[in-house]
Amino acid sequence: GFLTKDDIIIAPNQAIYDPEYWVMAVLCSRLHNVWSRTVNGRVRTDIRYSSVLCYNTFPIPPLTDQQKESFETHVVNVNIEREKHSEKTLSQLYSPSKMPPGLLQAHQDLDVAVERAYRSKPFNSDEERLEFLLSLYEGMIQAAKGKAHAKV
Repeated sequence: GFLTKDDIIIAPNQAIYDPEYWVMAVLCSRLHNVWSRTVNGRVRTDIRYSSVLCYNTFPIPPLTDQQKESFETHVVNVNIEREKHSEKTLSQLYSPSKMPPGLLQAHQDLDVAVERAYRSKPFNSDEERLEFLLSLYEGMIQAAKGKAHAKV
């Protein structure tokens, strides 16, 4: 969620200070969730989010201002739907069998918008999403190696 300057973050939680709203849309997307489940560590069965392993390695294509605005609209819609059920915890809100229909639809709409920024063809599965992301990541590594060799 979005916090104010008066909110205090304690370990092991993490924060991004003064982010653009579109960043949260990407972090709330199914694409990022698939990446997160793959590259992060775990504590028992829960994901232990790592900015080094996950956030900093997640491939994001160049985005247009229009795409960023669309992401922002969708993440605001997700937060509006969450607010409608403020008496529930995140665990309750995101229980697969109990997720409020409006929140589910807001996330589905956000996912479509984010995934269209990556490619026009819809993904058929999370495995396909991960394969695509790993391919992008490999390209990032190759580009970084090319830049390192150019500096030598």
